[in-house]
Amino acid sequence: MITCEAQPVCTHVMSDTDLHNLICVLYACPNGIYRMSPAIEGLVQSSNNIARVQVAKGEYTVQCLTRSSVNSEKEDVKDAISAAFALMGAEMIFGGAYPGWTPNPHAAIVKIMSGLYQEMFQAEAHVNACHAGLECGILGQNYPDMEMISFGPTITGAHSPDEQVQISSVQKYWGYLLETLKRIPY
Repeated sequence: MITCEAQPVCTHVMSDTDLHNLICVLYACPNGIYRMSPAIEGLVQSSNNIARVQVAKGEYTVQCLTRSSVNSEKEDVKDAISAAFALMGAEMIFGGAYPGWTPNPHAAIVKIMSGLYQEMFQAEAHVNACHAGLECGILGQNYPDMEMISFGPTITGAHSPDEQVQISSVQKYWGYLLETLKRIPY
């Protein structure tokens, strides 16, 4: 059932000019894949997502999620976003950034763990890379020569109210971690 009720007349609306300018700036703002990795086929290296546009109380807010495995490239995307919104005289605030982490599929730790996975589970390890913010970026910023790998149990619905972990995979990866630590050369 649909119910309709009378509402007070809206007296404050965005002007046609401001609306046109906002739409033009949103079209000019980078959105989607910015650059693919030249080193790893099929890997998105940098991207921006215009995640939320809110217009209320005489102001507008545009929230973006900018990601890159290369810090200088993330800065370039940030500069492109700034340039687009500067055309409107917008004030930009940037925050919540993770440092980039450039994956190295040829690192010794990848070879050790891939071989160990094959040995323990009689299956080929699924090795891939992503440009999402990971704690590896924070570690790599402080320990630039450290080889790193990110792995873990099976999760679904990451970063949402529906996030879940497959309990049986926790034990599997705990044993895998312990065996990996035994095989890492000191």
